[in-house]
Amino acid sequence: MRKNIRTGVLFISPWIVGFLLFTAYPLASSFYYSLTDYDIINPPVFVGLENYNTLFTGDDLFYKVLKNTLYMVFVGLTVITACTVFISILLNNKKVKGMAFFRVVFFLPTLVPLVILSILWVWVLQPDSGIVNTLLGWIDIDGPGWFSSPAWAKPAFILMGLWGAGGSIIIYLAGLQGIPESLYEAASIDGANSLQKILSVTLPMLRPVILFNVITGIIGTFQSFAESFIITQGGPDGATMFYSLYLYQNAFQYAKMGYASAMAWVLLLIALTFTLILFKVSDRWGNND
Repeated sequence: MRKNIRTGVLFISPWIVGFLLFTAYPLASSFYYSLTDYDIINPPVFVGLENYNTLFTGDDLFYKVLKNTLYMVFVGLTVITACTVFISILLNNKKVKGMAFFRVVFFLPTLVPLVILSILWVWVLQPDSGIVNTLLGWIDIDGPGWFSSPAWAKPAFILMGLWGAGGSIIIYLAGLQGIPESLYEAASIDGANSLQKILSVTLPMLRPVILFNVITGIIGTFQSFAESFIITQGGPDGATMFYSLYLYQNAFQYAKMGYASAMAWVLLLIALTFTLILFKVSDRWGNND
């Protein structure tokens, strides 16, 4: 028995070493640094909870950053989830010929590297010469400033996120194809129309998949960095200063590594809270079915 245990530990030892060096140690270090005044160059000085106190009581920009990020979670993720579920239901229609082609079309944008994707959307949403505003001009609509407008910058990022949501669509399609046809047949016998089948069969059966995509979407939204860093640098007027970008600026531009570590742990707690709430809501939804 002991020999088997030693053999097992020997086989997983590369993972254990990697976990300790690249996960456990950085986590412990970041928590320690969050309790210090650390500028990367000089040794860290222990200051207790001062960074957390400053974060919640002495940093007005933090609340604006949090508001921007929560907007993307509540508004952006809701819009993207609703649209991707709807598109997935359409793409799951087996009666339409050539559906495989449309599935490929929706998935292709996910293969574009993020940096190229960001540059592409800067061009597409140019206020004067972009494709979107040009098309709107053909129907006598003055297009907004998009990334250059404080009011439209976040909706522009939502539009950009929706365009690249092919990965979520693939997961929804997998969930939809796992729903037994007998449930739809039973609903048809009961006289349910297409909308009633979606509300009474599709969405309840798709609930675990929706929960998974929403949770990963929330985590991804809180970690969103590259798009705003490349396109707007947090502007205009701080409208796209999201959590991860502000954390990056504090850590590497302002050399406030201790303060940035405190932000990282607050972000972990926020994401954990959202996840637990979603599990609770999902359980109640399931109990009411």
